[in-house]
Amino acid sequence: MKIVSVIGTSTADETVWNNAYQVGRLLAKNRCVVVCGGRGGVMEAVCRGVAEGKGISIGILPGERSEANLWVTIPLSTCLGEARNTVVVSAGDVVISIGGAFGTLSEIGFALKMGRPVIALGTWQIQDEKGEPAPLIHAETPEEAV
Repeated sequence: MKIVSVIGTSTADETVWNNAYQVGRLLAKNRCVVVCGGRGGVMEAVCRGVAEGKGISIGILPGERSEANLWVTIPLSTCLGEARNTVVVSAGDVVISIGGAFGTLSEIGFALKMGRPVIALGTWQIQDEKGEPAPLIHAETPEEAV
């Protein structure tokens, strides 16, 4: 079983939301378990896609289980706040980043430091300390990302 962490903005526009939803559907179709932050935006869209694809999503929540979006299969309370970002990315074999704000940027950094492959779908373009592009795998579509 493949576990995929999906990260991204909590305030997704229509394009980002649709990309996350399609990623969720495709991951479910491919029998992947999805781990995410369990709340709104990209997290809600990917969980909805997973649920409609009859898959399993795990929401790693910053606080209580009641914070989970309606589509999370398994909500896990951490009471870690933003520190839960490390748990989200460490749980997956690979990370897919869709859109994103500073929380997503921190997750990308943690994932790269842990040696997790990061697939970038309309997300941050970052450089390493030498000014070289960070080792992100760029995808143009949800299908390429999955």
